[in-house]
Amino acid sequence: MHRSLSEVGYHPVTKINCSTFLSMLWPDAVHLALRAISAQRLRSFLTLLGIAVGIAAVILLTSIGEGIHRFVLAEFTQFGTNIASIAPGKVKTSGPAPTGIPSSVRPLTLDDARVLERLPHVTGMTAMVWGNTEVSANGRLRRTTVNGVSPDMARVYSIQVRSGQFLPDESLESARSFVVLGAKLKSELFGSANPLGARVRVGNAQFRVVGVLETKGQFLGVDLDDSAYIPVARALELYNREGLMKIDLAYEEGVAPARIMAAVKSSLIARHGREDFTITTQEDMLRTLSNILDILTMAVGALGSISLLVGGVGIVTIMTIAVRERTSEVGLMVALGAPRRTILALFLGEAVVLSALGGVIGLALGMGLAQAIHLALPALPVHTPLSFVLLAEGIAIVIGLLAGVLPARNAAQLDPVDALRME
Repeated sequence: MHRSLSEVGYHPVTKINCSTFLSMLWPDAVHLALRAISAQRLRSFLTLLGIAVGIAAVILLTSIGEGIHRFVLAEFTQFGTNIASIAPGKVKTSGPAPTGIPSSVRPLTLDDARVLERLPHVTGMTAMVWGNTEVSANGRLRRTTVNGVSPDMARVYSIQVRSGQFLPDESLESARSFVVLGAKLKSELFGSANPLGARVRVGNAQFRVVGVLETKGQFLGVDLDDSAYIPVARALELYNREGLMKIDLAYEEGVAPARIMAAVKSSLIARHGREDFTITTQEDMLRTLSNILDILTMAVGALGSISLLVGGVGIVTIMTIAVRERTSEVGLMVALGAPRRTILALFLGEAVVLSALGGVIGLALGMGLAQAIHLALPALPVHTPLSFVLLAEGIAIVIGLLAGVLPARNAAQLDPVDALRME
């Protein structure tokens, strides 16, 4: 008895449903891409290397840039962000004044400082004068920075006293000749001995030590610990000055800087008759500085990303070669019913996998180099935010996607008959 062909398991070749290819595309796409990549290991490695070097350069440069950004902002914010500074003289943008004309700028005085201290929302004030002079004690002599400040200076700048106290709260004009030493200056003059109550000569005047500050470190290259602090009236006498070099105000958290600036401007114009001073807030300065540092970080990142173009060219090259080598395979898939978009997706997937792997290698290389530099040079701040990592990997994938479009499109447009004829 004869059985039908269908009974023995034979079925004529029919066009495969498109949904079959789509359903098997995503589970198998990565596997197919990895198999294609591993088939040409050296060629794939060189392409991966191009992407990896580009990503590593971006991560390394942006990590250094972001580290410097955070370091500089931390240096400025260690004294607080709610500080307004008033300096004598009006900063103009119209160019320098004609030479030979004497300045009529009225200096800032201790009376100005007292008026500003009483403004609403002001929580602290320090009038300041500084200079470089000789300080001697205990048979030792040192030339250092001597700052004339107000008693509120420690509170305005969030400075901690290690021993003793800061300058006592006395009238600005009649403040006694007391001095507070920075940690390094104390060590240079007195070593491990207790300096409280000792006499220190500052210039030609005698001062008594009432306190020693906690270590504060350096601020933009200035050693804050190698300084002495004396009452501002005594500093005016020491440096033979008529006016203050600046007045710093601390104001309440949450108060708009513009509000403080308006109050200061109104008070000083009423006293001086005109605006012959300049007001700068810490918040405005930090905002401007942050914008500059952001641009710097983006600039160094852009320089590193140039090398990503090399990786993109490598992906275009390897994918174009892959399409030519697998022409008959593509023709067979199309003949079996694979839709054009499936062919396009398969080759695009291979390019994306190639770039994603290169991105991962580049991330590991870049972060490793960044940490190695930080260990070798601890003073150089290096920071790699998670957002940079995700962005770099995303850029690698996008480059692979863009670089693979043209070869994948060429593969999808192959004529199945002509493709099957090619060896």
